[in-house]
Amino acid sequence: MLIQLPLFKKCGENVRFGHGCNFSHECIEIGNDVYIGPGACFLSGISTIKIGNKVMFGPRVTILGGDHRTDIVGAYMYDIQEKKPGNDQDVVIEDDVWIGANVLILKGDKVGRGSIVGAGSIVVKSIPAYTIYVGRPGLKTWPRWDAETVAEHERKLEKAILHADA
Repeated sequence: MLIQLPLFKKCGENVRFGHGCNFSHECIEIGNDVYIGPGACFLSGISTIKIGNKVMFGPRVTILGGDHRTDIVGAYMYDIQEKKPGNDQDVVIEDDVWIGANVLILKGDKVGRGSIVGAGSIVVKSIPAYTIYVGRPGLKTWPRWDAETVAEHERKLEKAILHADA
């Protein structure tokens, strides 16, 4: 994994990785004395993932610095390249933090200095310094669009497919 060190936006000293990690290197800044456990996945398209000093990550931690657009009618989400303001936001992990196994940290979140995030937690809001955070927020679902907009979307996609086949 030493070959990866120069690929990062910034990488301090004594940074170690477990096997099988996946990073968007150019968007990640890592401090000194950091351990990133096996199977980590730290991804961001535009925003920066900032990791402080003396930070430990357990296995299979995921950090996602952005979202995809879901608001364009008549286009597949897969094909949309442009971003809206706020789609991507920095993630900051301050110094002296321990992130447990299988944690998910989402865009715009900050984990404050000296904090602990328990295994299996989902971080959807910033965590103040010196806080123990364990758990998953309540789940909520809602429709992406109303039925009329869904029908319009489907019509536009069908039309686009017909033009592509012609």
